[in-house]
Amino acid sequence: MAHLRSRHRLALAVPVALSLTASLGFLPTAAQAAPNPEPTARTTGAPAYAYLVNTRPGASAVSSVSRAVRAAGGSVVAAYEKIGVIVAHSADPDFGRLMRGVRGVQSAGASRTTPVTAAATTDEGAAQVLSTAQAARLAGSAAKGQEPLEADQWDLRAIGADRAARIDAGSRKVTVAVIDTGVDDTHPDLAPNFSASQSANCASGKADTAYGSWRPADADHYHGTHVAGEIAAARNGVGVAGVAPGVRVASITVAQPDEDSLFFPESVVCAFVFAADHGVEVTNNSYYVDPWLYNCLDDPDQRAIVDSVNRAQLYAQRKGTLNVASAGNSNDDLDADALLDDSSPDDSTPVDRTVDPHRCFDVPTQLPGVVTVSATGVKGTKSYYSSYGAGVVDVAAPGGDKYQIPDTPSANGRVLSTLPNNQYGFLQGTSMAAPHVAGVAALLKSTHPRATPAQLQALLKAQADNPGCPADPYDGDGDGVVDATCVGGKRVNGFYGHGVVNALRAVK
Repeated sequence: MAHLRSRHRLALAVPVALSLTASLGFLPTAAQAAPNPEPTARTTGAPAYAYLVNTRPGASAVSSVSRAVRAAGGSVVAAYEKIGVIVAHSADPDFGRLMRGVRGVQSAGASRTTPVTAAATTDEGAAQVLSTAQAARLAGSAAKGQEPLEADQWDLRAIGADRAARIDAGSRKVTVAVIDTGVDDTHPDLAPNFSASQSANCASGKADTAYGSWRPADADHYHGTHVAGEIAAARNGVGVAGVAPGVRVASITVAQPDEDSLFFPESVVCAFVFAADHGVEVTNNSYYVDPWLYNCLDDPDQRAIVDSVNRAQLYAQRKGTLNVASAGNSNDDLDADALLDDSSPDDSTPVDRTVDPHRCFDVPTQLPGVVTVSATGVKGTKSYYSSYGAGVVDVAAPGGDKYQIPDTPSANGRVLSTLPNNQYGFLQGTSMAAPHVAGVAALLKSTHPRATPAQLQALLKAQADNPGCPADPYDGDGDGVVDATCVGGKRVNGFYGHGVVNALRAVK
């Protein structure tokens, strides 16, 4: 399974197209972007590439540009009139440039560097599946009132979620959509809380609501199922418990069904719009949009990606949806002057490039209003892999850390949750931290049903517990080398933002 990363804030002197709000500030020059590999010339019958074409919202503008797409030999896959985003396919390597010359087009570019016929997730390492024998032994360690495998869920106790559930498990009027690789809704810990009517498959860029379309392509696409269990696994006497075991959970699949499970921007645009239009209160985004780890605005293709995904997530916010996302597993300082990106584009041949994370953006992580989450281990300190950054990270949550060993039956510092085919397993990553925050946000929404996304984010921050920057130099893996530097104070800092979220406070 592929990879993911982080978030920040932007701002750009472009038409209303980007509509980034005052807090965002796209800068007109985006640092040292590597040139996109141009699709090579193709003959008739060659495979099509995917493009994003952005214009003014509204039926008239979108219809006019859609006609131009067809006139240029392209096909319209989906047209989102409410945000002015068109997903198109074309085999013409010059299609993006042609579209940028069309009247009314505000940005346009390729969404990938390989053909359409060909996941970026923030988990660190493969899943460690819990065997039947291990599960049976673990069930014997459960205390009265606990789920059978809950003794290994140190993460719930770390944020008071076990105690919160005894007060309020969350409202069934609140839904968290897992935008991911798909969710196995037949899992006995997920079936009681699953919302099929708010689920779909957006992998093509257009929502497919056929029954079961939201499920993972196979058992190797386990990421979304694990995330869903962390959020809302039911307290039903089976397996594990979620942070908010009384809320609903939905699945919006965006991963391509192949072994790489890449998350392309047109799929994510579809997911945010679908979630907003189907009454979802919170989305969890434990991924970065492929193929670029950082999208630089001086590149027309990458600029179009930022523009289109930002339009979609802002639309969701305006409709009342809070978007939560993981900060990434590169141990990058997202407030640094420069970072090395040696993984992009990840759908073809990566090229080393130096980027300024203030000008080249991880999407959707660094988009305005998105809650950016760093990861902690059982000791409450930053996980060795977690990216961080002053002014970037909003809050922190348990994501697991193999170097921080808990006093639990399995002594496993990773996070235990659901896997496809009625299984359970351990994973670590900021992918695991974000769903803890999404779960707490769902509890807050249950307690404060009229709260807006901005108000929910403010409550997450106000109720968080901040350990402050460590007194000693940070050596996450214990090899004697300083791995990261924390900037800030006890109230707000680069490692934890405003602090580790607190589920118990959310329900009081």
